[in-house]
Amino acid sequence: MGRSKKEKPLIEKVLITDIANDGKAIARLDNRVLLVKQAVPGDIVDVKVIKMQSNYYEGYPVNFHRYSDIRTEPFCEHFGICGGCNRQNIIYEKQLQFKENEVYNNLTRIGKIEIPEIMPILASPLQKFFRNKLEFSFSNRRWLTRTEIESEQKKLNTNGIGFHIPGMFDKVLDINKCWLQNEPSNAIRLAIKEFARNNLFSFFDFRLQKGFLRNLMIRTTSTGETMVIIVFFHENENARHLIFNHLIELFPQVTSWMYVINSKSNDSLTDQTVLLFHGRDYIVEEIENLKYKIGPKSFFQTNPLQTLNLYRTIREFAGLTGQQTVYDLYTGTGSIANFVAAQSKKVVGIEYVAEAITNANENSKINGINNTVFLHGDIKKLLNTELFEKEGYPDVLITDPPRAGMHQDVTETILKAAPEKIVYVSCKSATQARDLSLMDLHYKVTKIQPVDMFPHTYHVENVVLLERR
Repeated sequence: MGRSKKEKPLIEKVLITDIANDGKAIARLDNRVLLVKQAVPGDIVDVKVIKMQSNYYEGYPVNFHRYSDIRTEPFCEHFGICGGCNRQNIIYEKQLQFKENEVYNNLTRIGKIEIPEIMPILASPLQKFFRNKLEFSFSNRRWLTRTEIESEQKKLNTNGIGFHIPGMFDKVLDINKCWLQNEPSNAIRLAIKEFARNNLFSFFDFRLQKGFLRNLMIRTTSTGETMVIIVFFHENENARHLIFNHLIELFPQVTSWMYVINSKSNDSLTDQTVLLFHGRDYIVEEIENLKYKIGPKSFFQTNPLQTLNLYRTIREFAGLTGQQTVYDLYTGTGSIANFVAAQSKKVVGIEYVAEAITNANENSKINGINNTVFLHGDIKKLLNTELFEKEGYPDVLITDPPRAGMHQDVTETILKAAPEKIVYVSCKSATQARDLSLMDLHYKVTKIQPVDMFPHTYHVENVVLLERR
């Protein structure tokens, strides 16, 4: 009798050869790819298939015949359920090698351009507690473990605060300890959860769109300052005061206590008003000898120690002598622009978020920098001959676009401006490769420096120097 159509096969002694971006391991079966959860390259496993498509299968290991030499024991109790840090079971040196390989493959296969030898990837100074910003979600439908589901306990507390389970918008994993952000991050999160449970404050229901406590954002700096932002779905002044006063008593060292009333259907705060409850409405980070003012909505690199290495690489690639006019596209709060200003004749930063430009000007002011100009608007519209005639043509152009890369109009305008050097910083080397191919006729890639900003993930920052042919 043939196998039922619903029955999925068990494939024995599969050699895992590679790893995908989402943390799943990869094996090859004839002309088909097999994606395997919780395996790493070098493992030999029996795989129970749970999904069958024409060009790939997906499954999970049920038996290990051999464990890979590059395996290591995950240090987080939530590994494998939480969506973050999905390469934590691979030794760090090998994680770096995979990232370096990804940069090479994307630049050569997607970009199809000639490249120099890639410089060894810069390892993160810290592989634990390296982030300066985390966002958590409150949920009244937290993820229950199998043990909890099978428990005879009649009534489980289903309120939790943590990260969304991948692919499940309404399920949140209640985090006991997160290894990404230094204290008092964990202590604050656990304290607000306990206080809210004890006082019967409602946690958010994603399906029904109701509840009191919605989100929690914690920002920290390497200088020891902390900002806490609590997002409520609706106003309850008495409850809000009780929560904040309790937390302020427990954590007097916190610099900034802020809140948002967000009754929208999504969690985005870009269009929301952030209100100050206690303390300052900003915190201050220091990179090299510069101070940066960070507000509740400010974009700032999330790995501050590695940010210094990233910015030094950008400055070195730019080869500044104090005589060049520099353009910094997608400048954000002007962190790169201000960092290179001392070695530049003039720096022009362009950014489409108005609030970020306000922060960029403030950061120049508090550091006594007077050779920067920050402009707000759509880069593909602002970057034109009229601007160049007014502010000067760029000798060096630095661009740090979002993951989608640069708009083709921006690329074409850069080519018309014809700077001697372009320093292209990217958080996604695939879109970077696409853009580099568009500039390849006029510019040659002369240096490539990958930088690991996010240990235990597939994300890799990449800095490329292009010089005019």
